[in-house]
Parts: sequence; C-alpha cells; structure tokens
Amino acid sequence: MSPSSRLAATISRRHLQDALPRRWLHVRAVAAKAEGLARLVGVDAELLTAAAWLHDIGYAPGVAVTGFHALDGARWLRRQGFPDRLAALVAHHSCAVHEAEARGLRQVLASEFPREETATSDALWYADMTTGPDGQDLTVDERLAEIRQRYGPDDVVTRFWQKAEPVLREAIGRTQRRLSAQPM
Repeated sequence: MSPSSRLAATISRRHLQDALPRRWLHVRAVAAKAEGLARLVGVDAELLTAAAWLHDIGYAPGVAVTGFHALDGARWLRRQGFPDRLAALVAHHSCAVHEAEARGLRQVLASEFPREETATSDALWYADMTTGPDGQDLTVDERLAEIRQRYGPDDVVTRFWQKAEPVLREAIGRTQRRLSAQPM
C-alpha cells in the first residue's frame, strides 16, 4: 500500500470504523477492489485507491453537513489539504451529480468540483457499485436492487438512481471492457 493510500485508510478507519461499522465494511471492500483495478489506471493507481478509501467519508459524524455525502466528503477533504483531484473524484463518485440534482445541489457540486470521465473515475464507480453494504461482491443489478430495497421506493436516493442508472452502467461497462482487455 502506498503512503497516500495508508493515510487515506487510516483517516477512513478513524472516522468510520466505530461510528458506522457497516459503512466501514463497505469502504474496506471497495478499497480492496480498487487495488485490484490499479493496473487499469496506470499512474493513477495510488489516486484510485485513496479515493476508494475516502469515497464515503462524507457520511462520518463531524464530516456530514448537508446530508449529501459526496459533497460533504469532498469539501472536508479539500479543507484537510487533500489534492483537488482526489476531492473531485469523491465529489462525483457513482453518479453523484444525479443525487446533487435531486437535492437541489447540482450547481453547487459543479461549481466546486470538476467532474472527470476517465478510466480512474470509472474504476472508482465500478468498485463502489459492485460492492454491497457489508463488503460483499455484487453485480451492478444486485447492488441497485439492494439500494432500492434499503431506501424504499419514495426516497430521494432511489429516485436519483433511476435517472443515474444508464450513466452508471456505461461507466461499469467501460471498466469491464478494460478488465477483459488486460492480461491478468
């Protein structure tokens, strides 16, 4: 594990392990999956792994402010002096722009954090959206069904996933194609 990934893991553990143990299980598994995807992103391998460790930091007590974890986490990371690109990956992970829109925060998100569409952002989305809340491996279909069941049909999270699903599937498909094209 690289020094920045170790730091990200330490910070994530400190904020999530005791306060949100189920979220911690998810984050650990997402980070492990991201490490396995590192070969797909070349020089961004360390960035991908750090983003995976920190992608849900915005749920943590003391970090959460708006209730929109992607934005809260990215703002917190920026205040802590983390690189802007890392904060932006966290801000936009897993179609966060659709949640931002549902919460009336789309312009805020866009003005504060640039969105990238790269193998690195795709890999982060893939790692997150193929990992269940307890760290289990899931297909994207299983993950989306689990989210819908957990939040219920009327929740803002369920509603934004309906809009986000096509974009999410495209990103996951790109990562799957990259995996198929790469020798093990």
